[in-house]
Amino acid sequence: MAVHHLLRRGVSGGSPLRGLLLASQEIGRRPLSLAVSGDAAAELRGAREDVKQLIKTTFCHPILVRLGWHDAGTYDKNIAEWPKCGGANGSLRFEIELKHGANAGLVNALKLIQPIKDKFSGVTYADLFQLASATAIEEAGGPKIPMIYGRVDVTAPEQCPPEGRLPAAGPPSPAEHLREVFYRMGLNDKEIVALSGAHTLGRARPERSGWGKPETKYTKDGPGAPGGQSWTSQWLKFDNSYFKDVKERQDQDLLVLPTDAVLFEDSSFKVYAEKYAEDQDAFFKDYAEAHAKLSNLGAKFDPPKGISLE
Repeated sequence: MAVHHLLRRGVSGGSPLRGLLLASQEIGRRPLSLAVSGDAAAELRGAREDVKQLIKTTFCHPILVRLGWHDAGTYDKNIAEWPKCGGANGSLRFEIELKHGANAGLVNALKLIQPIKDKFSGVTYADLFQLASATAIEEAGGPKIPMIYGRVDVTAPEQCPPEGRLPAAGPPSPAEHLREVFYRMGLNDKEIVALSGAHTLGRARPERSGWGKPETKYTKDGPGAPGGQSWTSQWLKFDNSYFKDVKERQDQDLLVLPTDAVLFEDSSFKVYAEKYAEDQDAFFKDYAEAHAKLSNLGAKFDPPKGISLE
């Protein structure tokens, strides 16, 4: 998905499954009265504040966005049964899915947010992944994402989706590939282009993806682990510079993948890409709607209407 390969691959320092079991045990010890949506909202708000602090100290905005997207982005609208349909269900915490090629390095994101999951055990992984993703966008200067919570977690690695549902960076026919993947999720051309704009955050690392330079003038000093190649010069700031930079393609230190370039080559995509390059407000509006839609794909909510923090 957008925001590729942002931190070095690492070895997990703890078992996400163990964290889940501990969380479920903790919930089992609570009085039933605490399982109401008000208590859930309080935990979610607490988790959101801790995510904000994590972002401020580690500059992990990009990988948190990617974590949420890759959990949700496995959704297949043609499969009715949950959780076989994939989507935002917390399955990405399991090792089998973390080892999918498109998820290289996301174990680092899980390690970053596991302490927050341990602290707020009533928050599901599915919710925490999406909360962290939306909060990262907002903290980077992006639009407010209209989120709801209450997503239910899958419970076993056998419920993980098969590999191959996420986009590739350099397919032979980029436009066809993007449509194949995103149409399967139920998203349209406008949403494809808007979501692509999240590449304004983050870097690609050649040792992981085969794309990008080892370092550039924009990434050699970090913040965070130095190196990689970014799509924009200010790669921790969410704005519409991605569209401007891809359109101009004048800076050799900025990355343009085949799936980026095609946004200005395909006639349908180009309408939206040109619009977003000129009008940041339009981009922010469409992005916020598309991000919220993506974050709900394949999710089962309890309560059924979800929980709002606003």
